[in-house]
Amino acid sequence: MPDLGSLTAVAVYAVVCGLVFAECGLLIGFLLPGDTVLFAAGLLAAHPASDVSVAALAPGAFVAAVLGEALGYAVGRRLGRPLVERRAGRFLNPANLERAERFYERYGWVALVAARFIPWVRTLAPLLAGAARMPARRFWTANLAGALVWAAGLIVLGYYAAEIPALRRISLAVAALFVGWSAVEATLRWRASRHQAGRTANARR
Repeated sequence: MPDLGSLTAVAVYAVVCGLVFAECGLLIGFLLPGDTVLFAAGLLAAHPASDVSVAALAPGAFVAAVLGEALGYAVGRRLGRPLVERRAGRFLNPANLERAERFYERYGWVALVAARFIPWVRTLAPLLAGAARMPARRFWTANLAGALVWAAGLIVLGYYAAEIPALRRISLAVAALFVGWSAVEATLRWRASRHQAGRTANARR
């Protein structure tokens, strides 16, 4: 995770917005710690010695999240499921891609909002929504709502958590839970990918 405390205010805005955009709109988002960066940026904005303004940071992250997801949706809508399968296959095994697709198909509009809080799903969800030709109006309302509660919401949560001890403890506990869950998920995905690669190699012999 970037050391936000060592950066100037302008650099913090650029790093946070850039990471949010990449995680929501580019497939390299699988590798980025968006939740942690957003919460940490909120904590930094609350520090008395910091020049970072939450009034600039939260709207900036919101816009970056909206634009990133819009890019993913446009790419998925234009190039379809084959691109999603081909690109996602570099980072996820087929089973996880199918899980993400089932999650989207089952919950639709709600899935795009909820997916913001699931690291690897939030990168795939807009691509899948575009490939499935989700109506633009439904997509945009879900996109705006998700960006508000995730990008701006986590920054504001971090900002107030710095001032309220009880909220800070709860937030850190939840963050630790999410980090642990993400680590377990990453390990399981890696093991499943290796297993799948081994089965494919054996089948070719």
